[in-house]
Amino acid sequence: MNNKPKYHLFKNTKYALSGLKHALKTENSFRLELFCAIFIIAGILIIDASLTYKLILLVTGILVLIVELINSAIENVVDLVTKQFAPLAKTAKDIGSTAVMFTIILHLVCWILILWEVYA
Repeated sequence: MNNKPKYHLFKNTKYALSGLKHALKTENSFRLELFCAIFIIAGILIIDASLTYKLILLVTGILVLIVELINSAIENVVDLVTKQFAPLAKTAKDIGSTAVMFTIILHLVCWILILWEVYA
């Protein structure tokens, strides 16, 4: 039996907004990255770069937020399964954190290469 509810645009949007609200309340890393996004967007608007470069910076910046939310979901599921130390639980959380780190590195590399191209 499938316990998955039927898709409903308004209900699914409500669930998504509920998840965002929860992340804003409980996830310090997500709040910090969202705060940084304000300055990133300002920087994107200020730099004298092509629309393509600006979109690359915007997409990789949003990707950081998306991967952070996925990492938070992984951490919540792991915490639901076990509160005790378990090597696999630690590994799952560590791998989620690695995904966030790689996404941040990708975003920084894009900034460096685009600034190099535009201002060098």
